[in-house]
Amino acid sequence: MHIHILGICGTFMGSLAQLAKSQGHRVTGSDANVYPPMSTQLEQAGIEVQEGFDVSHLQPAPDLVVVGNAMSRGNEAVEYVLNKGLPYTSGPAYLSNHLLKDKWVMAVAGTHGKTTTTSMLAWVLEDCGFQPGFLIGGVPKNFGVSARLGESDFFVVEADEYDSAFFDKRSKFVHYHGRTVILNNMEFDHADIFKDLDAIKTQFHHLVRTIPSEGQIIFPANDANIKSTLDMGCWTPTVTLGGDWRAELKHVSGSVFEVYQGEQLVGEVRWKQTGQHNVNNALACIAAAHHVGILPKDSIAALNRFVGVKRRMELICDAKEVKIYDDFAHHPTAIESTLAGMANSGEFKRIRAVIEPRSNTMRMGVHKAELPKAVEQADEIIWFQPKGLNWDMENVVEQCNIPNRVNDEPKSVLFDDIDAIIAHLVQTSEPGDGIVLMSNGGFGGIHKKLAEAMSS
Repeated sequence: MHIHILGICGTFMGSLAQLAKSQGHRVTGSDANVYPPMSTQLEQAGIEVQEGFDVSHLQPAPDLVVVGNAMSRGNEAVEYVLNKGLPYTSGPAYLSNHLLKDKWVMAVAGTHGKTTTTSMLAWVLEDCGFQPGFLIGGVPKNFGVSARLGESDFFVVEADEYDSAFFDKRSKFVHYHGRTVILNNMEFDHADIFKDLDAIKTQFHHLVRTIPSEGQIIFPANDANIKSTLDMGCWTPTVTLGGDWRAELKHVSGSVFEVYQGEQLVGEVRWKQTGQHNVNNALACIAAAHHVGILPKDSIAALNRFVGVKRRMELICDAKEVKIYDDFAHHPTAIESTLAGMANSGEFKRIRAVIEPRSNTMRMGVHKAELPKAVEQADEIIWFQPKGLNWDMENVVEQCNIPNRVNDEPKSVLFDDIDAIIAHLVQTSEPGDGIVLMSNGGFGGIHKKLAEAMSS
């Protein structure tokens, strides 16, 4: 079968393309922005990608067009598909109908931590001999790829709440029919598609309605938003984190913690990850693995060998006793948790956060009031104001502009130029600094540029 994918270079769609190719299909695609690393992955997989959305890409007609959720009415290729009556579907629907049939689907949903928790869970199953398939919105370092078919009945999927396609406004995760489902947390996000928190709860409850009564839902006992969603109706046994499963920190950074099932100590995690958020992710992973028959001690042993995910506190440069990290954090809660993990590690003389408000929700200014609290643990915050931002960042910068704990210089500064940020960091960095670049996008190539400048 010839499958053509519109919007192929997104993380989800690119991973889906590689899975379809592994199934033996001929896969082609098109996108407005074709660039590494996804373009490189697709090329290596033997998938032809064309730039733009010219209708010639759909001639001769493919057997099926898979439409990415970034595509909208008015797009030349979309209009051609509709006018010519070409068979089409969404990415999540393709995944459900062609890859997840007859699988034990383990789905990880929630506002934060989906990619990391999915990576942990896939690795635990792999390390314990389950040979799972997976599709993840990032690249777990234990695997080096974001998706694979697997060789068993188990499939681990990152279950995103974003909408499926222009013709299907349900969240992606309703298509997956998860049997073991982790609900990591729930907050307001994606303000471009959700009016309010209640709209998000509605979608999560659609997910809950699809989980079989012989399945399991795993969620944090202290998350009021998830609790109220489940109170709308739940037909599946639940397991709570902080109740049925809990963790006790042995080091404030989260690098060492004990795991309890009820009141029974079942093991101790000693790993390179930090932050309370990662402790929570690991606990959810252990509980989910237990549901499919993996003993806690074996999950813990696997987690001790988990080496992380690209772009999740990924060390990209260690030069002149200055460490530079790439982190995907772009929501105030995620920013706060990452910085707290750095502070609690005791590793850094000074923590310097470089933040790009890039997500649609951040660009709309929805979370601007929460940002000053989110960055309290940093010794310096370097804000980047991109073009087209819907709000002025100067007020937020001013609220954070108190003397830092290392010296009396202002804690918060604002730039509108990437090269100026790099120059500032290179000129002012000192041994013991930890610099974290926070964005859910390419951030103008700052990662490579800063690493090269700092190294030289």
